[in-house]
Amino acid sequence: MQILFVASEGVPFVKTGGLADVIGSLPKALIDQGDEVRVVMPKYKGISAHFKKKMILKKRLTINLGWRNLYCGVEELKHEGIHYYFIDNEYYFKRDGLYGYSDSLDEAERFAFFSKAVLEALPYLDFKPEILHLHDWQTGLVSLFLKTMYHNQDFYNNIRTVFTIHNLKYQGVFPKRIVGDILDYNIQYLTSEGIEYYGRVSYIKAGLVFSDYITTVSEAYAQEIQYPYYGFGLDGLLRKRSRDLFGILNGIDLELYNPENDPEIFVKYTTPQAKLQNKLLLQDLLKLPVNKEIPMIGMVSRLVPEKGLDLVVGVLEDILAENLQLVVLGTGEQKFLHALGETAYRHQDKMSATFAFDEGLSRKIYAAADLFLMPSQFEPCGISQLIAFRYEAVPIVRETGGLKDSVIPFNEFTGEGVGFSFANYNAHDMLFTIRRALGLYHDKVQWDKIIQNIQRGNYGWNDSAKKYHQIYQQLLRQGDERDVRKQRVI
Repeated sequence: MQILFVASEGVPFVKTGGLADVIGSLPKALIDQGDEVRVVMPKYKGISAHFKKKMILKKRLTINLGWRNLYCGVEELKHEGIHYYFIDNEYYFKRDGLYGYSDSLDEAERFAFFSKAVLEALPYLDFKPEILHLHDWQTGLVSLFLKTMYHNQDFYNNIRTVFTIHNLKYQGVFPKRIVGDILDYNIQYLTSEGIEYYGRVSYIKAGLVFSDYITTVSEAYAQEIQYPYYGFGLDGLLRKRSRDLFGILNGIDLELYNPENDPEIFVKYTTPQAKLQNKLLLQDLLKLPVNKEIPMIGMVSRLVPEKGLDLVVGVLEDILAENLQLVVLGTGEQKFLHALGETAYRHQDKMSATFAFDEGLSRKIYAAADLFLMPSQFEPCGISQLIAFRYEAVPIVRETGGLKDSVIPFNEFTGEGVGFSFANYNAHDMLFTIRRALGLYHDKVQWDKIIQNIQRGNYGWNDSAKKYHQIYQQLLRQGDERDVRKQRVI
């Protein structure tokens, strides 16, 4: 099958979050399944010159967006066997950062342009996709445009769409006046059955309404978003489309995250004894007491409420009363930076807090940590726990979304399980679970069972890529059946 991924970011070009990791690794796994997969994304200022100088201009286009006539360059780069296309417009994409504010008209205009440009570029790619696989709100308009503006053009007739929700909280919601000014639609589309969202316009809703299939990044999250607490006002629509909604757990790139050859960690390793050297060297780097017997809990996270930081701050003194070391890395809200920083200053023998985005240090923490804390309020999939598995740091998580699907709690009676979890979003439940994990850390027999279970796990994309492949096949079969029925009617 021929699949075109449409996304607003992707490794190795630009990254702000887990979406970029998926775009960087899932196409490779699908190619291994026998599919032909290519990727299209904006040509941002932040893409390195190393990549830009290798891009080849394929086509110059003029994109009509409302009353605007806009330049669009379509450039191509082949990297590690994958064709990447870049949509070029310096006014929209030659600026610092990838995204602005979700309620700005500028943001609405940028990604309306990107969505329309993708469709206009298709006839010039020397590659006709059978399926457009769209990712998050920035691409939601592709399905809307395809089904309404382009449906009478022969080239586009048989193209199907899959829309993946990476995080439903981020929806691309804008003032309703963009319907005519930017999208060039009549008011008929501003309805509860179309793109209207509580008196405004939602780009993610456009993707949910007009795409053929919807996927999200874990089975548990696919169920959660059909309820009000996790649905952010779209749970009713998702329940209505539940037959077309599939949850598929993300994987990680096993070569990118590999302690056997990771150049960012202190000591490459395949054994617990070699892993221990990373803990001792990180303790020294962070000026913590160098002691191999003290369990280290790592936390690499955005420091925001949805990641459970209010739980951590609420019982931080109780956590540090235990015999452990806590190492935190991340950026986020000032109140959490202040609380963590002030506590780390008072407990320099037990806690280190670094407020930065530092990929190298994050790898060192994964490699050094014995335990890895993720007490998320909600977590569509989560990649950090999968990376932690890869580096044999045992996760402590709240049972939500992909954390629930991937971290099976350890049962000391059966010897099954790969981590520790708690169900209620409650600081003392988290504290109890941390204490239980610390107790088992000092039980070498039980701890070895957990590590062995982790080592047997599969955290790559192979199984999930097979599921995507099956969904693509199913969608194309359904599309062929619809086309046959349409011909009979005609």
